[in-house]
Amino acid sequence: MSRPTAVLICPGRGTYNKAELGTLVRTHGGHPLIAQWDRMRQEIGQQTLTALDTAERFSSGRHTTGDNASALIYACSFLDAQRAYETHDILAVTGNSLGWYIALATGGGASPLDGMQIVNTMGTLMHAHAIGGQLLYSFVNSDWRAIEGEEARLGALIADISSRPEHQLALSIHLGGMLVLAGNAAGLDAAEAELNSDPDRKPLRLPNHAAFHTDMMHDVAQMGRAALPLDLFQDPHTPLIDGRGALWHPRATDLIALRAYTLAHQITQTYDFKASIQSAARNFAPERFIITGPGTTLGSAVAQALIAIKWQGIDSKEAFIARQASDPLILSMGREDQRPLVC
Repeated sequence: MSRPTAVLICPGRGTYNKAELGTLVRTHGGHPLIAQWDRMRQEIGQQTLTALDTAERFSSGRHTTGDNASALIYACSFLDAQRAYETHDILAVTGNSLGWYIALATGGGASPLDGMQIVNTMGTLMHAHAIGGQLLYSFVNSDWRAIEGEEARLGALIADISSRPEHQLALSIHLGGMLVLAGNAAGLDAAEAELNSDPDRKPLRLPNHAAFHTDMMHDVAQMGRAALPLDLFQDPHTPLIDGRGALWHPRATDLIALRAYTLAHQITQTYDFKASIQSAARNFAPERFIITGPGTTLGSAVAQALIAIKWQGIDSKEAFIARQASDPLILSMGREDQRPLVC
């Protein structure tokens, strides 16, 4: 029997929270890569993934910082992806923000150990040197359809605030039907003040996040390039879809360009997750979109990106829910009811 086709989607920061404590050991306990990753972190004086994942209680100050959260999410997501490869024909791999590094390794653009080195290095640099923060704001209505003119209004607001003295604000991530804005304290405070007037939609500050995917990460990107050599990158075995919607094909990938994108553009420029999902749909037309764990927060963003192009006639939240009930299009491995459908 033929296996279903799928595009893999790897999650970003903010997906390992209190509910996810214990996920790595519970779902992948005993996997030999965990011991190897633990040794890597021990050798540089960091807490092991096993110690973090089996902690008695979840601590935001311990589990959500870049040096720990990035590695935990990478491990859970990478091993979930390997399970998906066993049951599906994986046509391409993509991810959101941090998820690009995970997708890189999942698709073969880095080995499992080198991928962890890339993720751990960048997560540690972000924790030590990153500045600013992020907030999340929706531009769709309750049926996940774009509010007419709202995205343009938000773009104008970003331009206005960023033009003010001492204010920094930029579009960090285009996340389906939501925008992630990033900036310094003055820029974020001004955005919150403007956006708090709508009783139905409120801006949400993201804890322990910096101004990712903006020029404010220029120095961190430079440090990353100094620390991560070209030989960590290799030709992918599965097509990769980056944060522009661009494709990196097996046997046709320029590794210098792949490293440059990963450690320059991807860090300092807007990450268009919406474009990556729409590119996956149009270029590969998978039967399923599989979101690896940890967490369950990315499903709505994927659905909203597909609704925006009316993929397979899905043009609203109602239509998406009906499709999920009859023939699931999006499967989240972080959900107990959907994980068995993947592995």
